Amino acid sequence: MNSELIKLSERVIAEGSKSFAAASRLLDRRARESAVLLYAWCRYCDDMVDGQTLGQGRVDRDGSASERLEDLRRQTAAALESSVPVDPPFEALRVVVRRHGIPHAAPRHLLDGFSLDLTNVRCATFQDTLLYAYHVAGVVGLMMAWTMDVADEATLDRACDLGLALQLTNIARDVLADAEIGRIYLPVDWLDDAGVPLDPDRFSDHKQPLAAVVGRLLGQAEPYYGSALVGIGALRARRAWSIAAARAVYREIGVTVRRSGAEAWDSRAGVSKPRKLALLAGALAQTVWVKAGLANLDTGREGLWRRPSLTPST
Repeated sequence: MNSELIKLSERVIAEGSKSFAAASRLLDRRARESAVLLYAWCRYCDDMVDGQTLGQGRVDRDGSASERLEDLRRQTAAALESSVPVDPPFEALRVVVRRHGIPHAAPRHLLDGFSLDLTNVRCATFQDTLLYAYHVAGVVGLMMAWTMDVADEATLDRACDLGLALQLTNIARDVLADAEIGRIYLPVDWLDDAGVPLDPDRFSDHKQPLAAVVGRLLGQAEPYYGSALVGIGALRARRAWSIAAARAVYREIGVTVRRSGAEAWDSRAGVSKPRKLALLAGALAQTVWVKAGLANLDTGREGLWRRPSLTPST
């Protein structure tokens, strides 16, 4: 394993996501290496499409995003299908895909998700919101599961469910920030029901009904968080704890947004360090209970969104 590539990827996750960086430190060395490499590629692609650095700065809407996305597709294809030299983020992807046999369709599905952001996003129904969430997060959950040597389809379903839950939480937290750049991920029919005009410039004037829609969205995220908890039982102990921790921290963000109501977007919702430590401890206890079969969990997935089937790459 290229140690310099690992160090570079570790810097990316440390600066790009404190929550995921904290959770990744709980992993064993092999899983952590793969996780940070995968994150480095995902973060780079996201930044390139939006013209940002580590998710920071004004989103670039100068019309060149489609060209940048095509370049990402080209370099990703080179990483997946050849051994020619590529830039570090794509070398990171190459290493992870080859190490774990990740289907080539998975990273391509993520790039397809980024393409959805190139226009003013509108999700007509909750099913459309879930489809978007799959492409930008559910498939990342799948890739993370493969890095943890998960092979059975049932556990992969749970990994995808966690990705969906995390993205629904992201959508809830960033409603106004997304609206400022013309992106509306909340279901349009829900907004209509609540009397929120389909004009992102007017969202800030309708915070109360918007909070009701967001509360509804976070309510829909709960079965996916529940499903993800079931899947944790199939992982090795340290890996299970790491995923349980990430799940707990992100779910807490949603709890904060929901509790804050119309004031949810006065500042960006987060989790304090003391609360994060408490959640890590709780996640450890939860992991022990789940793996011991002592947790009383609903093991069904009835009514939950069904992911596309991805066959192993050749």
